[in-house]
Amino acid sequence: MKISLSHVPHISTKVAVDLNRSPLVTMTQGLEPIAHEAEKILAENIKQEIALENRVHEVIDDNEDEIEFYLADERQLFFMIKRKIAPEFGVILSYEDRFSDISHKILDSLYEEDLLHYDVSENRVKNIIYDSITSFIADTAEIENAVYEKIKTYKRDLIPGTDDYSILHEKLYKEELLKRGMV
Repeated sequence: MKISLSHVPHISTKVAVDLNRSPLVTMTQGLEPIAHEAEKILAENIKQEIALENRVHEVIDDNEDEIEFYLADERQLFFMIKRKIAPEFGVILSYEDRFSDISHKILDSLYEEDLLHYDVSENRVKNIIYDSITSFIADTAEIENAVYEKIKTYKRDLIPGTDDYSILHEKLYKEELLKRGMV
């Protein structure tokens, strides 16, 4: 599943909380610096993918006449172009490989910044980070449904995309994360 920038603070907090709960690691400066480092790396990765997708859209727009002439499927063409130029942008398209790579980058950054100490193999700690990311993503759909159901119970109609809806959605989303012990 694709991660959006709005999920990054929640995922990074979950990474910090899960590392804190683990008996395998010792934090030197607490949760906040760890969450901050994870957030930087996750946001950078998402921005790389956004730049890649913007470039793909440019290529499609530049070749719109040929695409229409040959009746090419734009969606299929989008993914073909994305796959072709992804290495130029440093984007790994396989989510499993991508989240593993992100987990390594987070761990490396935490180690370099002296925010984390551990006496076990690096892979075991990386797996804690990886599991935090993938479990958050797995729970996201369930959380989104719970938030949507709560919003539907409100007396006034809230329109998705409005400021009121966004504020309420974020508030309920955080409450749902707290309820599930994810932050």
